[in-house]
Amino acid sequence: MNMTTMQLNEELFHQLAIIAKDEGLMRKAVKALKRIAGKETLETPRMSREEFFARIEKASQGESRSFADVNELNNYVSSL
Repeated sequence: MNMTTMQLNEELFHQLAIIAKDEGLMRKAVKALKRIAGKETLETPRMSREEFFARIEKASQGESRSFADVNELNNYVSSL
């Protein structure tokens, strides 16, 4: 069965909710995730926390948009 990214994301968080109730499972999950992720590291944030929230505030005061589905949103973001 092929899962969409959204389905995978939903399943991941469902399983994490189950794991979060058991410390032993959490330890195993963290160890497995570290192994899977390897030595990849997250990028350094491109803006400070304050800049991020300032942009959110500015955006909330601007023009709003709504999208019928994720594909429409992806198309819009790709066009930027």
